[in-house]
This record gives sequence, C-alpha cells and structure tokens, in this order.
Amino acid sequence: MHRAALSEVFLTGWEKAGADTYTVSAQWPRSHSFYVPEHGMHDPLLLCETVRQTFPLLTHVAYGVPFGYQLSWSRLQYTINPQALRIERTPADLQIHAMFSDIRYHRQLPAMMTMHLEVVRNGSLVAMVSTRFGCHSPAVYQRLRGGRSDIGEVFVNAPQPPQPVSRSSVGRLRKQDIVLSPTEERRRWQLRVDTSHPVLFDHALDHVPGMLLLEAVRQASHAMQPLGRPAMPVSMDISFNRYVEFNEPCWIEAEPADDAASSAARRTVRVNALQGGTFAFNATTEVMDVAAM
Repeated sequence: MHRAALSEVFLTGWEKAGADTYTVSAQWPRSHSFYVPEHGMHDPLLLCETVRQTFPLLTHVAYGVPFGYQLSWSRLQYTINPQALRIERTPADLQIHAMFSDIRYHRQLPAMMTMHLEVVRNGSLVAMVSTRFGCHSPAVYQRLRGGRSDIGEVFVNAPQPPQPVSRSSVGRLRKQDIVLSPTEERRRWQLRVDTSHPVLFDHALDHVPGMLLLEAVRQASHAMQPLGRPAMPVSMDISFNRYVEFNEPCWIEAEPADDAASSAARRTVRVNALQGGTFAFNATTEVMDVAAM
C-alpha cells in the first residue's frame, strides 16, 4: 500500500470477483490524527486515502506489477453519501467493489488503468469513485522526472514550509496540518509543504504527494465558506497535470463555481494549482455545510 506505518493502512483483504473485478475490504478507525472526524462524521479524505491504497494493492497482487514501479494519479472523481459517514460505536467496516477498464499494457504489464469503485458499509452505499492512474517502470519514471527522481537528494533539500494561514480559516486545529500559506491576494495561497508531517509524508518522496494536494483543495474550499463554517467535500473531480515539485512555489487559487442563488448549504468551488507557469492540477469540489446535516 506504499505506507511505512501499519497504523496508516486501512485495507484488510481482497479477493477476485470476476474478470478485472475485485472485492477489497477496509476498516476506518473511529478517530484519526489527520483525517479528523467532524460533527460525528468520518472525513471524506479518508475515503480518498483508502482508494489511493487500493492502487498498489491490486496492481501488485492482481496484475503482477513489480515492486519498485511508481504509480501516478491522472484523475480522481468521487461522490459521497454523507449520511453513510456517521461514526458508530465500532470502526467502519467497508466493502469496496473495484472494476478496472481502459487498461493500456506495455510489455504485458499495465501502463495506464481506470478503476471504478463502489464503496459499501453495512449494505448502504458510501461512495462512487472513478480514478485513472499510470504505472511506471523505474526507467520510465526516471525519464518522466527529468533528473528529479533521487529521493534522498530531493527530499532532504526540500525548503522549510512558509507560515500557515489561521487555523480557523481552513478548519484545522494544528499548525502542522495546514497546507496553505497566505498571500496578499484574496482567494490565492502558496502551497505549504511540511515534509516532517507524519501522515502526508509517511515516507520520503521526490515530489509533493497527491493526498496533500487533495487537502489543499479541501482547505481552499473551506476558506471560501461564509464565516468559516465547517464544510465537507462531498464530491470532487480533480485532474493531475504534472508533478508538484518541492523547490518551486506552487500557488493555489479558488473561485466559486456556482451562481449567487445557489444553496448556502451546498456550494461548488473551483480550485487550481499553478507551478512554473502551468496548471499542476484543476479541481472542482462540492462542499456541504456540516452543521446543516
């Protein structure tokens, strides 16, 4: 699952269900240090991390992708049923029904894949997810990274993170968990990358991880909420266009994507990341006022 800490692994088993179809079991803890529950609800980004862990599990055990290959996100789309996220007296046991399509092979190994997932809890639908990702051999990955694949050098030389925005503006209680830094422009922030973070950087990397970028989308959309009201990202569609590097500022920009007459309880926000003059990702997320649930 590409995790160093066993406590950060949420998958518990898998089995083949048919051609390019698998069932994966997972369990969410009732609480988590980073994916913090809000108003008695599991964090939707816990779903995203669970999906991310499904990539390496199934590519390695079901498709024979060797260890040492690098997986890279191309696109992620999800829609969540918020009521199914309620925390109960026991951890949440999940069944994930995964189906692969649009598989492009290179030398008998997958090079690009699309995965569709249906996440179920106690017979109730939790989420529908679709994601596309690439599988890169060490040689291909080195070419893609253009000399930036030396993890030891790149990770150690990552700059110190800039000052964070206020905790209340992004709905975070700990400075360590804030991934946005203020700028002089409204609705524009510098991406804040703290490589000492024990969850986002469970192990050394040569680029900013996708889960940190999803957190940036969440925090930017939260900062757009009226009066900083708590907001849950109940759906997201994000396209990853390039790797985000440590050694160059990355700018996060957000804007409303719905009209002024839309419901205050559900709002759509567009979030983009720019680095080196190009878009690193483009995202749209629908956020729901947690207090209105």
